[in-house]
Amino acid sequence: MSLDEVEQPTPGEGQVLVKVRAAALNFPDVLMAMGTYQEKPPLPYTPGVELCGEIVGTGQRVIGSPAGGPGAFAEYALMDAAAAFPAPEGLSDEKAAALYLTYQTGYVGLHRRAGIAAGDWVLVHAGAGGVGTAAIQLAKAAGAKVIATAGGSRKTQVCTDLGADHVVDYTTEDFVPIVKEVTGGHGADIVYDPVGGDVFDKSTKCIAFEGRIVVVGFTSGRIPEARANHLLVKNYSVVGLHWGLYRKHDPAVFGMVHEQLTRLVADGHVDPLVGAVHPLEEAPQALARLASRETVGKVVLVP
Repeated sequence: MSLDEVEQPTPGEGQVLVKVRAAALNFPDVLMAMGTYQEKPPLPYTPGVELCGEIVGTGQRVIGSPAGGPGAFAEYALMDAAAAFPAPEGLSDEKAAALYLTYQTGYVGLHRRAGIAAGDWVLVHAGAGGVGTAAIQLAKAAGAKVIATAGGSRKTQVCTDLGADHVVDYTTEDFVPIVKEVTGGHGADIVYDPVGGDVFDKSTKCIAFEGRIVVVGFTSGRIPEARANHLLVKNYSVVGLHWGLYRKHDPAVFGMVHEQLTRLVADGHVDPLVGAVHPLEEAPQALARLASRETVGKVVLVP
């Protein structure tokens, strides 16, 4: 990656030009830069799929994704006018930039895909990361009881501070017996899993009757396989969550979820955790830190 001077983009029909105030990092940015993501933009390209920006000409502060995919790690970006949502008042540019992708994904995953209800036991894996911190807050806001997993004392403390009812340090503890014990043998009604691999396999051992495992991603690097006979015998569901696919099949979801998130911010239930802020020129180092799992919460770039 290199920091280059390029032409300022020109908005097409239905688009707006925004001055980027903050751009948040996401794990897909790492995979895209490595060429291993399901979407492979033609090279060269400008990374970044989530931003808070100011519409040039009106000054309105908005959040969302750049038009057509990546492009947020820049001083200026294009956004589709219909998908540029008002940034909630009271959130800094950095926190507003972090509200879009992981919180939209978490809300759709927990409410629409997993049918979360008050009193549910929700097991959130990688609870201290950008995806996990959003899921903990959203699950608590829905009245659920949260068990989070994280690695090391610094990350487990982050989960506790966010309101998790029980936190498991996976570097020293096996979460399966702890989930069974904490829930009185009931198991997790919902497992929110951005990790995959062994974490998914073990989650099937502590899933509740009629539980739902939400497949968010595979940061472990191994894509697990669900055993159909086990699904049948234990009577649970494995649910896929590809949030970006709603852009094709049901784009109205984004606006509806944004309204709910704005309300949760106003009510104090949601407050994005920004773990680090870097200047734009440090994008390669910031992505490397995200890839190495050193970070907590969201990492944000500021032009």
